[in-house]
Parts: sequence; C-alpha cells; structure tokens
Amino acid sequence: MPRYFALVPAAGNGSRFGGDKPKQYATIGGKTLLQHAVEALAAAVPLECAYVALSDHDVWFDREVSVEGVGVTAMRCGGATRAATVAHTLERITDVRPDDWILVHDAVRPCIDAESLGRLIAEVGDDPVGGLLAVPAAATLKRSDPSGRSVRTEPRDGIWHAQTPQMFRYSVLREAMAHPGAESATDEAQAVEALGLYPRLVAGSRANVKVTFPGDLLLAAAILAMRRDTPAG
Repeated sequence: MPRYFALVPAAGNGSRFGGDKPKQYATIGGKTLLQHAVEALAAAVPLECAYVALSDHDVWFDREVSVEGVGVTAMRCGGATRAATVAHTLERITDVRPDDWILVHDAVRPCIDAESLGRLIAEVGDDPVGGLLAVPAAATLKRSDPSGRSVRTEPRDGIWHAQTPQMFRYSVLREAMAHPGAESATDEAQAVEALGLYPRLVAGSRANVKVTFPGDLLLAAAILAMRRDTPAG
C-alpha cells in the first residue's frame, strides 16, 4: 500500500512580509504558522513523516517549533527558490518508495482544513498523475499594462487559483523537479505539467489562505479563532 509523506518547504526569507524573521515563524495563538500547518496536516492525513526543509542559516526552527505527536524531520537543504528546496529534499530522503504519495504544503498556509484534505485524498485516489487543491476564480480578472492601467478583461472560465497541499507520487514528483526548467516552476503542479501530465484539480477552501503580507496574518488568525470557537458537529 502506498504511504503518505508531507514535504513542507520552509526555507524562504519572507521579504514581502517584513519583520525580523521569516514569515513562517510569525505566530498565531502562541504557535508559529509552520507549526499550525504541520499539525493540521498530521491531524487529517495518516503521515509516515513530515519533512520540513529549512535554510542552512535557520536559527528559529529548533527553538520555536515543537510539533507534538507528529514525526517531523527537519532537513537543512533549502535552495534559492521553492522549486530548488523541494528538489533538494526529494533527492535526500531515503525512506520512500516510488509509489508513495508526497504532499507538498506551504509553511504559511496554517488554515488547511480536514474536509479539503479528505477530498484531496479521496478524489486523487489512485490517479496516475496526482492532484492539488484549488479554487475556481470568482472575481473579474484584469490585464494591466506596465503603467498599472487595465488594458483588458480576461475570461475566468476554467481558471483556478492553486493552493496546497499538492499531492504526487514520489517517482512522478522527483522526475518533474529534476526536469530541465523545473527550477523556475512556481508550484509542483507546473513542474508536473511540463512532463506532459495533467494533475487533477480538487476543490479546496477559500479559507485556506496563504500568509504573504501582514494583513493576511490577521485573516488567518480570525479563521483559526472561528474554528476554535465553533463547536464540532
């Protein structure tokens, strides 16, 4: 039977977020975004291990992240880009089989929910390619010129906003991330698409926000507080 592993790239410096440390170490309710993300994954998916890929210069993980009841392996193999970090991690892990599933999840998506993860696992199933969480584009899309003026409206039919986790077989993902040009991919699905494959899109949740700017942290905190204060069932 295939097994499930998480891979959480956490080597970025969060330059757009500001502050005195990378954004994955910003906190909500006393826990870092990274810790929230890993614990949410582990609560809903039977993970064998969660690999957290760090920068060689990371001084925060050991003192600020303590994930209870989850097998976490920190790997200091981060690259200059997200794609490089994922590729380096895939090259270094040794306890996975070709057909095992790798769930790559953003360290700064603390609000991933069990329902979305359940859909991802169920709908990807035994798909030969894999898939990713995403939400259909709902707002009107505008194309700008270099001066910041709208030059046309783009059709949104068939357009989705990619999220994470993105889930692929180890063998597929390793081949994709080693393929020429993969270093410029902005997510794993783009690298897999470059192999001529078509990942399955699975409906995610708009609450699965990615913390990029300081205002996003307030939104994520509100979402987590609402879940905490809402009785189960």
